[in-house]
Amino acid sequence: MKTIVGLEIHVQLATATKLFCGCSTDYRDDGPNTHCCPVCLGLPGSLPRLNRKAVEYGLLVAKALGMRVLEESEFARKNYFYPDLPKAYQITQYDKPLAVEGTIEIEDDEGHEKIVRITRVHLEEDPGRLVHVAGASKYSLVDYNRSGIPLLEIVTEPDMRSPQEARRFLNKLRTILEYLRVFDGDREGSLRVDANISLEGSERVEVKNISSYKGVEKALTFEVTRQKNLRRRGQTVTRETRHFMEGRGITTSARGKEEEHDYRYFPEPDLRPLRVTDWVTEIDLPELPAARKNRFMAQYGISPNHARTLTGDPKLADFYERVAPVDPALAATWVADTLLGELNYRDMSIAAVPADRIAELLGLLRAETVTDRAGVQVLREMLDACAAGRPSERPAAIVKRENLGRTTGDDFSAIVRTVIASNPQAVEDYHAGRKGALNFLVGQVMKETRGRADPRELGRIVSECIEKGEV
Repeated sequence: MKTIVGLEIHVQLATATKLFCGCSTDYRDDGPNTHCCPVCLGLPGSLPRLNRKAVEYGLLVAKALGMRVLEESEFARKNYFYPDLPKAYQITQYDKPLAVEGTIEIEDDEGHEKIVRITRVHLEEDPGRLVHVAGASKYSLVDYNRSGIPLLEIVTEPDMRSPQEARRFLNKLRTILEYLRVFDGDREGSLRVDANISLEGSERVEVKNISSYKGVEKALTFEVTRQKNLRRRGQTVTRETRHFMEGRGITTSARGKEEEHDYRYFPEPDLRPLRVTDWVTEIDLPELPAARKNRFMAQYGISPNHARTLTGDPKLADFYERVAPVDPALAATWVADTLLGELNYRDMSIAAVPADRIAELLGLLRAETVTDRAGVQVLREMLDACAAGRPSERPAAIVKRENLGRTTGDDFSAIVRTVIASNPQAVEDYHAGRKGALNFLVGQVMKETRGRADPRELGRIVSECIEKGEV
């Protein structure tokens, strides 16, 4: 059964003020209902005034996605009743969006290039936020700080064929948005997804307000299994809206799926139509991920895999370019593989890492002052300091303090003989031609010497000692 997936992505634009008023969008560390005014509270007599920067951000995204900006776009009122919507309608764009017909290229599940079509992008205001309180009696509170935050909704065609493709699409889209600097992906709730999924021949189900990329994949995976099980039992998949319960990894039925006419759209009488096609020619796009990846390969001579990883996050790409002058290939390996792995393990951001310290460490590695293993130990000490909010010690100082400077294998001849004498079975396996035996013995010497010697040189010395019987 073919899986059919389309996404509606709501991106909170990183403007300083809300979409239709002057209230600050920097509300997350403040108390509830402290960033409100008559406009975003929907009080009688208040009138919206459009935020120009939000329109410019929308056009920037449209141009980056290769979309056609309409000669005239228009705001409309989407009418529905919900406690977090104080006006009882949402100002959005309906039949005249900002732009249409774009594309994003991803890899499908077979590793081939695939085009996902973007149907439209349009601007709308965010509703408020409900805070559900459970206790002796259940009730909900409403926080209107988020009410009126500018959203850019990006709607795709149903071109994805698996939950994994949907996640790859979202990762690619997020990277583009971060390069455009139109949103802050580190902020909670900055990107939310409504996922539409069906099996071929069945009704479409919408899963609302998924707040993470991993959550989208989990929710869609659950839905594929649920819908397949229904069909195997001869039951019908109902067209409905469902909620994803991230803690349990399941979706639950919320309500029947609304039709467009249920919202009674009509043009917003307090806002004039937008005619901004001439703005597009004045927009200069920054270097986008695909172009930067190609430049990294050409300029620095690094592999496609390293270039893809390094350009997947603009902050990581900027960091690499600060340390690449030491040695581009060495820097690519250490930043994309070693440093990124250590950061992921600690749940740290690249922004917390001082580039000058990493450049100095790369210099020590390039000069063969330290081995790779000792370099990892130095890196971990620096990252531990950064994670604790302490200034990072210079790599050379750590090497000196911990006695991690590289030495020749000959300096450890006594340790080599001791390790060989302590592991007669490994020596016997070596003589029997088992390759793993030599690696084991070298590993034991490296452990005793704290990684200060080159493992390849140690391999030669251990092998010679065994062959000569020097124990």
